[in-house]
Amino acid sequence: MDKSVAVVLAAGMGTRMKSDVPKMLHPVCGKPMLLYVVDALEEAKTERIITVLGHEAGRVQEIIRGRSESVPQLEPLGTGHALIQALPALEAYEEGDCLVLCGDTPLIRGETLRDLRYAHREAGAAATLLTARLMDPFGYGRVIREGRGENPPIIDIVEERDATPQIKQIREINTGAYCFDLRYLKEGLASLKPANAQGEYYLTDLIRYLVGRGLRTESLVLADPGEAMGVNDRAQLAEAEARMRRRILRRHMLEGVTIRDPESTYIDDGVSIGSDTVLEPGVILSGRCVIGRRCQIGPWVRMSGSRLGDDTVVTQAAIMESEVGGHCVIGPYSYIRPETVLSDYVKIGDFVELKKTTVAAGAKIPHLSYVGDSTVGSRVNVGAGTITCNYDGKDKHATVFEDDSFIGSNSNFVAPVRVGKGAYVGAGSTITKDVPPGSLAVARGKQKIIEHWHQNGKD
Repeated sequence: MDKSVAVVLAAGMGTRMKSDVPKMLHPVCGKPMLLYVVDALEEAKTERIITVLGHEAGRVQEIIRGRSESVPQLEPLGTGHALIQALPALEAYEEGDCLVLCGDTPLIRGETLRDLRYAHREAGAAATLLTARLMDPFGYGRVIREGRGENPPIIDIVEERDATPQIKQIREINTGAYCFDLRYLKEGLASLKPANAQGEYYLTDLIRYLVGRGLRTESLVLADPGEAMGVNDRAQLAEAEARMRRRILRRHMLEGVTIRDPESTYIDDGVSIGSDTVLEPGVILSGRCVIGRRCQIGPWVRMSGSRLGDDTVVTQAAIMESEVGGHCVIGPYSYIRPETVLSDYVKIGDFVELKKTTVAAGAKIPHLSYVGDSTVGSRVNVGAGTITCNYDGKDKHATVFEDDSFIGSNSNFVAPVRVGKGAYVGAGSTITKDVPPGSLAVARGKQKIIEHWHQNGKD
């Protein structure tokens, strides 16, 4: 395929979002919407991507750095004016074609862009529009055709605010995606004038210019009109996310993942899940999670930025930015906080909180414990109600449980402290000093019995 270039228009203010966050950075299934457009262009084998930036340009530029060039639009004077800002970058191309897209259309597919470029080249057109037919076309520019036949020539695009009642009945809309012959694109941009009440340069005026020159203008009609959806407010953002979520869930199911209830399952773009893994209802996977094969996840599990090995079971738990090995069992009601690393065959039971802790193979922390800033060795058993007292009010300190140590229930460890290999700690102990390997530590108040207390209290 010949060399290709694309321009993404991403300079809009996004005032209808009512947000301090630039519109292009609002996430759809965990990823800024603009990056979906860049992804689609890369999938379509676009050699060079130029993004026109305006509001909060510096913040937007950070997310496309290394994947797209950027040019500024200093004044918001319309889509045509935005494309004019890319002209200096396009001067390097004497011929060829240029895709032009809006940055707020995250549902566009790379396959669609390949088809658009192919249709444009096959037709030898000056411009090819990507259009869609909608049941409710309100708000979109209407595609005006003239003549008979299945696909009569396009002669104009009329925006909603300029449309007559008759034109508003037309269901074919302009999606805002185009493929232009670069020669005619440059020529047409030079002819644009702000001849409207808004004083803006309309990109759609290019089509009128090309038609007036007698040049061929073609179209490709979207098979899935949903791809054309733009995002201008929070309601549309939610709708785009719902559509993208269904697309992501379908992809995972086709790759061998069982999802019991897609309606209650939320998976971000970029999550990887191995085959034969089962997701129960209420699972939320965000960030760049990686889940192995044959795992059982859920119900009611939230994971963010974490990794799970094969054959691990997680029930009613939260796992945040941590690594979990294979054949582990976690939950219910466990909270695995960031920088925790669990090796293979680890059991973390109900109401256990771990924070910045490494747990070696075969260790168990079955229930009702807090273990923070700690190292837990192989085959260690941590009894119910164990607490590592890792914070002294100023600094965090480490606790170490060496291999094969046994921690009795309801024990406190005032860090920094170490329990040696094979050592035992009696239930109810508060440990403030290191416990030597192979020894038994008991640190609790001496039991005192006062006989006949009940009767005496009654007298």
